[in-house]
Amino acid sequence: MKEQQKKFISLFLVFSLVLLSVNLYAKERRGARLIITKMNGRQIEGELITVKKDSLLLLFAGRMDVSVGIEEIKVITIVKKSTFWKGAGLGLLIGGGMGEIMGGILGGSSALEEEIGAAKGAMLGGAVFGITGYLLGEILGAKKGKDKTIQIEGMSDLYIQEALDKLRKKARIRDYK
Repeated sequence: MKEQQKKFISLFLVFSLVLLSVNLYAKERRGARLIITKMNGRQIEGELITVKKDSLLLLFAGRMDVSVGIEEIKVITIVKKSTFWKGAGLGLLIGGGMGEIMGGILGGSSALEEEIGAAKGAMLGGAVFGITGYLLGEILGAKKGKDKTIQIEGMSDLYIQEALDKLRKKARIRDYK
């Protein structure tokens, strides 16, 4: 088996192990982090425990439960964790690895040129694909981590009910009766 094929297979196995082992550890289900702006301008921040028929139950400051009536809410902001650096790093690794493999395979034609060309091609390919992957990873990571706002004030009952159904999927306890 050629040296390049062995490198490709080993790199493929390493990436597979890293990407597939993400959810091996079970954690307690957490609700989404919300910032609720009330009609009077006050804000309440906490973890969404459950969505009731006419209110939201939040865990405030990690200690006490706070119930906020739907009629009191002006705007709900779902705070998402930033994935900017995670996306950038993953893009750099995948792009650099793929570029090195492609550059190594495509570089050189004769025996001596193959040795020199493969090394240069691998370095150049790794750099070009790595930078491209880094930039794409940054963009996708930043977009994924953007907070989402839901306007409640002045909306129809049907819209509010649909928004509550979407929030219910992000609650720690989904099926509260």
